[in-house]
Amino acid sequence: MKYRWLATLFFCSLPLLLLIGCSKSQESSAGKPRRPPPQHLVEGYTVERQAVSSAHQRTGTLRARRTVRIHSQEEGKVTQAPFYEGDRVKKDQRIVTLADELLRAELKKLQATAKQASVDLQRLNKLAKKRAVSDDELIRARTALDVADAGRKLLETRLGYTRITAPFDAVITERMVEPGDVVARHAHLLTLSDPNSLVTELSVSELLLPQIATGDTVEVTIDALGSRRFPGRILRIHPDLDPVTHQGTVEVVLEPVPDNARSGQFARITLKTVATDRMLVPFASVQHDRDGEFVYLLNGEQEAIRQGVRSGIRIADKIEILEGLNPGDQVIQRGFLGLNVGKKVKVVNKAAG
Repeated sequence: MKYRWLATLFFCSLPLLLLIGCSKSQESSAGKPRRPPPQHLVEGYTVERQAVSSAHQRTGTLRARRTVRIHSQEEGKVTQAPFYEGDRVKKDQRIVTLADELLRAELKKLQATAKQASVDLQRLNKLAKKRAVSDDELIRARTALDVADAGRKLLETRLGYTRITAPFDAVITERMVEPGDVVARHAHLLTLSDPNSLVTELSVSELLLPQIATGDTVEVTIDALGSRRFPGRILRIHPDLDPVTHQGTVEVVLEPVPDNARSGQFARITLKTVATDRMLVPFASVQHDRDGEFVYLLNGEQEAIRQGVRSGIRIADKIEILEGLNPGDQVIQRGFLGLNVGKKVKVVNKAAG
């Protein structure tokens, strides 16, 4: 009985004890000041205009600007083809010879015909002075001589086509025939390339194209030749842009062509622009969403606000801003994790540009 009485007393007093404990806990917590939420720390950057030049590296492959495919203008048997791939030839040096016996025989025949026509015309001219020949006979004799002369000149030209010479100082890059081959008219015989006309073509953004011009100097490095830098020049800027990539084609020529540089080698070209007044921000400060590019600006109450921008070219770790910002604006360059529009922030640096 004694234990039952004690258990009944304990369970009856338990709610009262819990109520007293909760009220004391509430009084204790109410007496302590609440901690303010932690501040969102960011780094700022003050926008300003600067006169800066930029260097942009692009890659390309060297190729010979002047390359010619040699074709036969006569059909016949190849009797000489002394040069192979890699051989250098001089301008006007003979590189292919075709058999010409038939053409020479035809030429001799026409030469004899022309000689006879000339003798006949001389005889008729003498008779014409004595009025012993008609005008028609005289005209026919002159026409026969003209036809024979024309045929002779034609065969002399065709004979010239059997002796093919190099149109400029070059190196042989393709050899398509061997002595003894019988080639048709317009058959591909050789390919010649001018090793001193090496150029490379670059794809350049439409934003960079207005800042370069034909004749500008560039620096070229060729991977196969090590880290040496070679001088180059912008030879040509193509007028049309790729409608998909919005990039244009720029041709760069090596002046002079370095030793051991060859068509097909990989090259890196550094384009340098003149100093131009630009408004730059850190590249990392420009964010992207489905509405486009934007930055977080700091207003007077140290709140983050969204500002849409339009960017230009990237220069090192910064990017040019074409629209959306003004000098003196402060943008957030670090501290984006958990950041949203309207959030209070604390700048932990001097927000210097």
